[in-house]
Amino acid sequence: MPEATSDIATVKSAERTVRILEALASSHDKLSVSELQERLGYPRSSLHALIRTLRELKWVEADDSGSSFGVGPHALLSGTAYLDRDPALPYAHEVMEDLREETGHTVHFARRDDGYVLYLASREARESVRVIPRVGRRLPTHLTALGQALLADLTTEEVDAVLPEHLEAFTPNTVTDRSELHAELARVRDRGWALEREQGTVGVACLSAPVHYRIPASDALSCSMPVEAATEEEVERIARAVVSHATALANTLRRQGIR
Repeated sequence: MPEATSDIATVKSAERTVRILEALASSHDKLSVSELQERLGYPRSSLHALIRTLRELKWVEADDSGSSFGVGPHALLSGTAYLDRDPALPYAHEVMEDLREETGHTVHFARRDDGYVLYLASREARESVRVIPRVGRRLPTHLTALGQALLADLTTEEVDAVLPEHLEAFTPNTVTDRSELHAELARVRDRGWALEREQGTVGVACLSAPVHYRIPASDALSCSMPVEAATEEEVERIARAVVSHATALANTLRRQGIR
């Protein structure tokens, strides 16, 4: 059945193309064909052919030597189109401005993508001296306050289904024990917000609350701050603000019929 065989090959090539782009997008540095092969396990001949096509279409670009590759300018078009077409984002932007003004801290808005959170918008603290670009980044749910706030909206069984078998550690404070994470998620459910201290980034604490306009919640708001600023009093103040603004945003989105 040559037609069926051709269809299978086309699907396989499409999947490999997407995995190549995901690998390049998740890497801070450009990757060689050998490094891509090590990460993805694809034959070198297949990688060479797909990268050549992606370069011609400007979805991938090479360094000056032509031996290492990263995402190209046309990859930005899809990401920008996703943000431009998201109906919740304009309302989230308004709330984020208000939340930053009230708290003085950096504010993020993110969406759960299986076992990850995808950052859709950020507002840096006005006095921030270290700007870390977040929009478009995809981080594991278990080590971010945003992710923990969204995981807490799932059952224990659902959490286990979306998490990888191995919980990666970004810092010495990252929770990598599954039972410990479940215990933390139970606390998040009880109080309605999540707090992590230096689990994702050394020197940074983050507090987050889910935006309940979908069931289970898909989106969350957060405030991040220097860990030394996260005193008990400050955490209480920020928790009230984040929960209040997340609730207001959810109410607005529901009134607008956004689901």
